[in-house]
Amino acid sequence: MSMMDPLVDALTIIRNAENAAKKDCAIMPASNFLGEVLRVAKENGYIEGYNRNEEKGKISYAVQLNGKLNTIKAIKPRYAVKQTEFEKYEKRYLPARDVGLIVVSTSKGVMTHTQAKQEKLGGRLIALMY
Repeated sequence: MSMMDPLVDALTIIRNAENAAKKDCAIMPASNFLGEVLRVAKENGYIEGYNRNEEKGKISYAVQLNGKLNTIKAIKPRYAVKQTEFEKYEKRYLPARDVGLIVVSTSKGVMTHTQAKQEKLGGRLIALMY
């Protein structure tokens, strides 16, 4: 089976491991971009941590789960969003106001939608988690 989108596959591995009440999971192959999404998840308390492993130029991640993640999904297509349009996508993808976060790729890096609103930045929607 070929991989169409490594980010979608990685987030599915994390979601399935969380649903099976596992404490950790391994993601391979991976990318630096996935590492940035994992960094955002760790900063917001959705995962316990992650370790990056690199052997012969191939990157993999070992993710430690803490049981606080209900769902994590990639957003496809990756919509371009202006700084004033985040409210519409919050209503569409998140279960309630101030519950969960949307990961956004901006010109200043990968961050949450609330950080992008504070810095008055737009970007592309990448993933959601709650």
